[in-house]
Amino acid sequence: MESLSRPDRSLAAAEVRQILTAGLDRSRYAGKRVLAVIPDSTRTAPIPLMYRLLHEVLGPRVEALDFLVALGTHPPMDDAALSRLVGVEVRGGASADSKIFNHRWDLDETFVTVGVIPASEIRDASDGRMDLDVPVRLNRLVGDPGGERPYDELLVCGPVFPHEVAGFSGGNKYFVPGVSGQEVIDVTHWLGALLTSKEIIGVADTPMRRLINRAASFIPTPSSLIAMVMHGEDLRGVFVGAMDETWAAATELSAALDIVWVESPYRRVLSMVPEMYDDLWTGAKGMYKLEPAIADGGEVVIWAPHITEVSYVHGKFIDEVGYHVRDYFTAQWDRFAHIPWGILAHSTHLRGAGTFVDGVERARIEVTLATGIPKERCERIGLGYLDPASVNPEAWADREDEGILFVPRAGEQLFRVRPEK
Repeated sequence: MESLSRPDRSLAAAEVRQILTAGLDRSRYAGKRVLAVIPDSTRTAPIPLMYRLLHEVLGPRVEALDFLVALGTHPPMDDAALSRLVGVEVRGGASADSKIFNHRWDLDETFVTVGVIPASEIRDASDGRMDLDVPVRLNRLVGDPGGERPYDELLVCGPVFPHEVAGFSGGNKYFVPGVSGQEVIDVTHWLGALLTSKEIIGVADTPMRRLINRAASFIPTPSSLIAMVMHGEDLRGVFVGAMDETWAAATELSAALDIVWVESPYRRVLSMVPEMYDDLWTGAKGMYKLEPAIADGGEVVIWAPHITEVSYVHGKFIDEVGYHVRDYFTAQWDRFAHIPWGILAHSTHLRGAGTFVDGVERARIEVTLATGIPKERCERIGLGYLDPASVNPEAWADREDEGILFVPRAGEQLFRVRPEK
């Protein structure tokens, strides 16, 4: 593994190029067809820089260098959005040098089944909470080396952050759920919900990460990792090498930079969600990353006037079930088992911890939306409402000693209360 980290400053392009040159073995990629798997625009990362440098470092040596956007279940990106993502003009899903594919999770023909995780392994991973065989379906571009567009090497290139389902993002998560089918997405996300985001987020070794790695082990094409660690919008670390070792090293730097330890929990938090999150489905990270630092009975206000939709893809389901604590669903499983489990997981992650006893639901904290989503809809789905125009961030700033916190760019840094010694 090759790496360079500068916790106190942003890396220069020349430094990143040097690490890529050292870490990407020339003989391994010579004459090969390479597919790089990259994030969409909901992740902070210098993808235009990496796109350019990969072409400089690998382009002259490989037969092909193409890109697959790991959308999970996010909406496909059009040419204009892809152009902004990679920093060059994209027309018809191609630039002058590469094909750039959306992961079309909504089309059955996208997938090939590469293996099955047996029920015995699911039982072990979930401590008996789940008991089913899980087929692992992946995008044919990564899972079918004999297919129409076969690739010899896979290269995951994306950032590592604390994550509400896997503990930390990045690594094999770009395969699962990044380019995987619904079955393994549902199992990993619902298991995360059962264990609760509050307990998992910012933990490197989790049952979900182990299932993700197990699912990725079925991929027949060799893969490597370029892991980036950001601090805000600054690139502070680049790690290049074998998947597991490289990802583990990146999580250590991410933990140091992206976990903010506080001495006591806050009563109220104003979580300002940036515009790269364009619906509540993605903007909910403004809640996930704050929940561990909010006191019982406290409140997080998600401030995002630009968000006018709950989910462009899954809104119908969320309108049907609303936002609830985990036990609301588990106590009434017959009512909700037919809903995609990833939807239920999102619901519980945003609503946070709580109880459901004798038909009464009690959430640990209040979640209030100060967004473009109307008050009536907020109330219908079980969330509070605050007129976004009434929010004055200056009134929230510099009040930590009162138990009030303003987070001006929420969604990637995790806030936790420091354990008592």
